[in-house]
Amino acid sequence: MHATALESVHVALGARMVPFGGWNMPVQYRGILDEARTVRTKAGLFDLGHMGRVRIKGPHAIEFLQKLQTNDAAAIPPGKIRYSMILNEQGLTQDDILVYRNPKSDGFFLVVNAGNTARDLEIMRKTSKGFDVVVEDCTRTLGMIAIQGPLSQQIAQRFCAGDLASLKYYAWMETVVCGLPMTISRTGYTGEDGFEIYAPKGSEKKVWDAFFTAGRADGLTAIGLGARDTLRHEAGMPLYGHEIDETTNPLEAGLDWAVKMNHEFTGKQALERLVAAGGTGRKLVGLTSPSKRCPRQGYPIVRAGEKVGQVCSGNISPTLDTNIATAYVRTDVATPGTALEFLVRDKGEPCVVVPLPFYKRQR
Repeated sequence: MHATALESVHVALGARMVPFGGWNMPVQYRGILDEARTVRTKAGLFDLGHMGRVRIKGPHAIEFLQKLQTNDAAAIPPGKIRYSMILNEQGLTQDDILVYRNPKSDGFFLVVNAGNTARDLEIMRKTSKGFDVVVEDCTRTLGMIAIQGPLSQQIAQRFCAGDLASLKYYAWMETVVCGLPMTISRTGYTGEDGFEIYAPKGSEKKVWDAFFTAGRADGLTAIGLGARDTLRHEAGMPLYGHEIDETTNPLEAGLDWAVKMNHEFTGKQALERLVAAGGTGRKLVGLTSPSKRCPRQGYPIVRAGEKVGQVCSGNISPTLDTNIATAYVRTDVATPGTALEFLVRDKGEPCVVVPLPFYKRQR
């Protein structure tokens, strides 16, 4: 089991630690719903040291990335970020990733899911054969800390030299944080405004403590994986192993906006065949339910006693004060407003199809 540089900090804060993606991580410090509300109304701090971080550089960096992933790496402006996916030859999802183009346009930076890091690196190294490119795993040499919530900018600005107000969503910059050169991006996984700071090894606790010093009076608190899952779910963001995995493709998951067909990437031909065939007959949808039972991953979805789908993720939404779920259902029952049921021990509980995302912040 791997440990992030902040493991002892989480233990000291009384976090409940659990295995996640091969790492020992804090799932909660207090109540999950309370932590989620803190992020929606104030600001929360997350240790993301478990996420995979990879630098890509060399003369063929763009050509390599075009082959590796679905988005158009050549079209990413310097200092910008794009969401993308790594597929296999069958067009099925190996991972969803973020692709950062260096502000000086001298390479790229990838953030990948913790549980997929080893496999992703293997895919990258295999794909890199024939390209003049360097794939550098910097997961262990670069910390990753996020602040999310409406007060994120004012808190982070107190110890960040760069002008955060000028940093646009899905952009990043080189700046000075806590007196040290670092990079900071305006990204996140909660549906709120926020930033992710990439701190050199050994400086992670200094940055973490600086956040708490700057934000304590504003109600900033540490947030665990449980609330993070609830927040990303409300915002309609997929989680690998739930909404997307090796059995799903980006078209049925509603992620076709991250697939650019103007370049050759692994899995492209399979997606073209899928489009020509009219799809897979299923679609990822949102569900809400007034039931006292919360829909959970794996629960069957039925209509008139016939199974029409299955739940991917389910949560009690503290923002909407109702049960929410994502599910793959047959396309003929995927229209918003369609009444369905999810089964709990063969007992049907009511739910209705709704558009995704469940929650979208006011900008």
